[in-house]
Amino acid sequence: MKNHFPLVGVVGAGAMGRGIAQMMAQAGSRVLLHDAQPGTAQAACQSIVQQWQHMVEKNRLDAEQATACAARLQAVDTLAALAGCDLVVEAIVERLDAKQALLRELEALLRPDAVLATNTSSLSVTAIAAALQRPQRFAGLHFFNPVPVMKLVEVVPGLRTDPALCTALAEQVRALGHTPVLAQDTPGFIVNHAGRGFTTEALRIVGEGVADFATVDRILRDQAGFKIGPFELMDLTGLDVSHPVMESVYHQYHEEPRFRPSVITAQRLAGGLLGRKTGEGFYRYDGNVAQVPEEASAPVVDSIPPVWVSPRAARRPEIYQMLKHLGADIETGAAPSAGAIILVAPLGFDITTVAVVERLDPARTIGIDMLVEESATRRRVLATNPVTRIDIRDAAHALMARDGKAVSVVRDSGGFVTQRVVATIVNIAADICQQRICTPRDLEAAVTLGLGYPLGPLAMGDRWGPTNILEVLFNLQTVYGDPRYRPSPWLRRRGAIGLSLQHVEE
Repeated sequence: MKNHFPLVGVVGAGAMGRGIAQMMAQAGSRVLLHDAQPGTAQAACQSIVQQWQHMVEKNRLDAEQATACAARLQAVDTLAALAGCDLVVEAIVERLDAKQALLRELEALLRPDAVLATNTSSLSVTAIAAALQRPQRFAGLHFFNPVPVMKLVEVVPGLRTDPALCTALAEQVRALGHTPVLAQDTPGFIVNHAGRGFTTEALRIVGEGVADFATVDRILRDQAGFKIGPFELMDLTGLDVSHPVMESVYHQYHEEPRFRPSVITAQRLAGGLLGRKTGEGFYRYDGNVAQVPEEASAPVVDSIPPVWVSPRAARRPEIYQMLKHLGADIETGAAPSAGAIILVAPLGFDITTVAVVERLDPARTIGIDMLVEESATRRRVLATNPVTRIDIRDAAHALMARDGKAVSVVRDSGGFVTQRVVATIVNIAADICQQRICTPRDLEAAVTLGLGYPLGPLAMGDRWGPTNILEVLFNLQTVYGDPRYRPSPWLRRRGAIGLSLQHVEE
């Protein structure tokens, strides 16, 4: 089996096809680019050459290399021109019938030992291959857009793919300067599967009225360290892309509750509020700049009552250190005084449940999210319950903002915001490992490279504690009664025995 493909065909001259053609030519292959729309492939080749010229100007490519790359790239008008290719990558519309028809036609043109690949992001590689005479010569080769920047490629065998073919494709991916990860042929493969928790849980939080879009984005950026919030991300991607993927993964997994889509995105898609590309999505855009509502400043209060901390609060010693740093009057008695702010810090439970179970005055009870260590966050997050007094809420907010750190106040919710989203991400990742969709190592690489998370989901679980993540999930399931939050057996077993989620089994 060859580990290099001297002559590569790319069908589909959209952004993805252009990117694949560019990288293949840069890696030394001769590339033939075809598109069914007349003139599109020629225009795409011109765009690629301009990109190389821009790279020369930026000293990212020398002039000789750019000239050599351009000489290896050619637009062709017919599929028949691809007959001599060693590898042809299909990058057309995400429709099973369209892909099968194209690939059948290509298979009839190519040599028996030639390789066909699909760049599908959501369709089954096995289902596409069912139309072929030689499914053993076919695999998924899923690039991410923009291809030159996104250094990850999922290599996906169908049920009848020759394993040696995936080895050859992985070598080709490395020749491009990208990182290959091997994924089983399951809905969403690795990245689109692992990414379900970030956006769908954020949508549930907004759908429950816990917080608005901008507040959720701020919390997940500042408290959990994500580079971009989920609603910013969906605006960037476009709901015409992200919502169909949500529905596709959900239905392909036979309505698995962990992947349940949201009516919020369905409605906005129907209304044409797709994101940046239409000038309005979850945010309005002026000159491609999001018009984000200003965050309310901390309230000004005449005096701040003493603070009593629940004995069951997560990271209780850190809370005391924080309160001392903020100059709070701290109560240390067995029960709060009649005028004290009652501070609780549950994992997974809502503030109402904690107040009832611990027999605290709910009118003076307010929660703080302490899943993430205080020293590692740029934002503190408080949560009220339905009867928390306004003066208690404002006093707690003013106290927490004394040192200039940002503060968000959300409505009552099991797991606040960060706990819910992080626990959902870790749980889905654990189940990917349970299903043997990929190795833990490939999962971490795929998520950090493909989604840009601050940590891989397993590293995320290890950092904040598998037992803490489990507690969040068990308690969320109690609060909501939703199987969406049931812990993966893979996570439950490792959490029970204190094993790192990144541990590789013998």
